[in-house]
Amino acid sequence: MQPELRVANAGAELALGANKVLRNTYLLLGLSMVPTVIGAAIGMSLNFAFMAASPILSAVVMLAVMFGLFWAISANRDSALGVALLLALTFFMGLMLGPILQVALQLRNGAQLVGIAAGGTGAIFLTLAAIATTTKRDLSGLGKFLTIGLVLLIVASLANLFFQVPALQLALSGVAVLIFSGFILFDVNRIVTGGETNYIMATLAIYLDIYNLFVNLLQLLMAFAGERD
Repeated sequence: MQPELRVANAGAELALGANKVLRNTYLLLGLSMVPTVIGAAIGMSLNFAFMAASPILSAVVMLAVMFGLFWAISANRDSALGVALLLALTFFMGLMLGPILQVALQLRNGAQLVGIAAGGTGAIFLTLAAIATTTKRDLSGLGKFLTIGLVLLIVASLANLFFQVPALQLALSGVAVLIFSGFILFDVNRIVTGGETNYIMATLAIYLDIYNLFVNLLQLLMAFAGERD
């Protein structure tokens, strides 16, 4: 076989593999929204007063559960158990939407704001995913920049648990929207270019991008467009 043909065949196999991973990722991503919605519905009926009383302890417990599930999913990325653990995580993340949804729905236009945040998140995801899939530019350099930004965002968010500065929280939400939008570009492009070949881990990354984008969009909408009685 001629070298040119070998290169062409290798490129075609890489493209087919990436398309399969992307297709499976989108299917699992769609499925993951079902336990998220169920968890959110249950979360809205729960009493989260303990979280308001002990926000720092609650954040630590929530992070411990999340990172425990992250580890378990990664350890079982090549089995059906990995899918089950991912769906368990998305149910838990849905439960954790309870407090912000409760606050949002106390506003006169709360349901509308939740719908706008969900629609805006979907529109941003579809647009950026299309760009990430079709662009010829190398987006691998975004990873390090976005990771640094995410670490700084987490540190600032944890610090604000102590200081409780509303203006800082809004600023952090705005930064978070930009960072997680960037991660959508990066994570989808990483699948397309063959940088991520496991659809469970790819789904986990993109799910977290979408989840955090929605939460922070909703926080901004509540702050600037919320109608209180």
